[in-house]
Amino acid sequence: MLDFIRYQQHLTGTKIGCREGDCGACTILVGELKNGELEYSSATSCLMPLGNAHLKHIVTIEGINFENTLNPVQQAMSDEGATQCGFCTPGFVMSLAGFCLSNKEPKEIIASIDGNICRCTGYKSIQRAAIKIGKLLEEKKNVEPAKFVAEKNILPSYFKEIKEKLVTLQSKTNGAQQSKEGTHFVAGGTDVYVQKHDEMKEADIHFLFDQKKLNGITLEETKCIVGPSVTVTDLKESKIVQNRFPNLNEYIKLISSTPIRNMATIAGNFVNASPIGDLTIFFLALHAQLTISNGTISRNIPLRKFYTGYKNLDKKSDEFIETVFFELPGKNTLFNFEKVSKRTNLDIASVNSAICLTMENEMIADAGISAGGVGPIPMYLQKTSEFLKGRTISEDLIHDAVEITQTEISPISDARGSTEYKRLLLGQLIKAHFLKLFPELTMDKILLSS
Repeated sequence: MLDFIRYQQHLTGTKIGCREGDCGACTILVGELKNGELEYSSATSCLMPLGNAHLKHIVTIEGINFENTLNPVQQAMSDEGATQCGFCTPGFVMSLAGFCLSNKEPKEIIASIDGNICRCTGYKSIQRAAIKIGKLLEEKKNVEPAKFVAEKNILPSYFKEIKEKLVTLQSKTNGAQQSKEGTHFVAGGTDVYVQKHDEMKEADIHFLFDQKKLNGITLEETKCIVGPSVTVTDLKESKIVQNRFPNLNEYIKLISSTPIRNMATIAGNFVNASPIGDLTIFFLALHAQLTISNGTISRNIPLRKFYTGYKNLDKKSDEFIETVFFELPGKNTLFNFEKVSKRTNLDIASVNSAICLTMENEMIADAGISAGGVGPIPMYLQKTSEFLKGRTISEDLIHDAVEITQTEISPISDARGSTEYKRLLLGQLIKAHFLKLFPELTMDKILLSS
């Protein structure tokens, strides 16, 4: 998308930065119809497959300009001295404009720029500008965002017409994705366009991101069925998932940035096969199952058996993930996700871990523990999980569980930490799981146990 914007459309306000989705200089807005409503989200155009623009309104920095004056978002950045070299500024402005086009509460506006990096200002001036912009939105209430920003002259008036234009466009194409059956499966593109940028530019692609049968989160009795093209943001905003994971927002904050979460898919995280994939670790603890298909024949496989070696999968080249499903936690089931990285947020994990415990009174009836960064594949800790079943919660049990965990893992030293550090870190994360889920436990005894 970035190359198309700059080299075919000659809209050079969108900057080329890291080309890895980290810096946010290339941020654009993507408007699409969802359940009959127009919704906008921010995206890093350097990682967005051009095919994923089908039936959508793509907005660059040029698309939010007024003819003879700055819009209020740009003016706030100017008034607060929130720009110096200016290279990152279009990205910040687009993220803030995207927030203006959302239904989020004004107090959440700072989070909208979590995917934008500035190397000059120190961020405080940008935060002040964001807060000033947030105040312009306090009167929005239940007004449709695109209509509100157009009528209040926050963004150009043409935004009022986009919903009708997209409806007309969909009717002309029957909402179908214009894509041939290519040999490369691509969904959000947030990893493949980092790893294989040059190769993917000319690849024969089968786009999966907008296929209806691969999207959506539904509930069948106690089974949660998740489309493989569901994004991290979709997961975060799902009422079905929120109701069973009360701390979901805190977990999601640890996973990438807003623009990447808007694009990154669950199946993409699984197929990437990174030993530290956050969503993979999350779903491993939930005993998630996959339905894998070649378009004709489907088969089911537990997620924990999907990985056969480093970056190797039990999946043929013509197969793709069709469905992800798992049992939603019940009232007696406890879940927690932990992650440690060099930066608290917006970083790749050194070690991450998740736990899911089903309790019967004080006894563990069922258990699932997963860990990343401690082996060549995302790991389901089979021995530790089995050890916990049928046992009663105690400080000694946790100590013994950590000891068993150490026999299952094989971390290596790399840029994110030494072997010894990762072993210690996983032990501490397992202790953190129990301390969060069972606050009555004796903290000092658990943390000091070796």
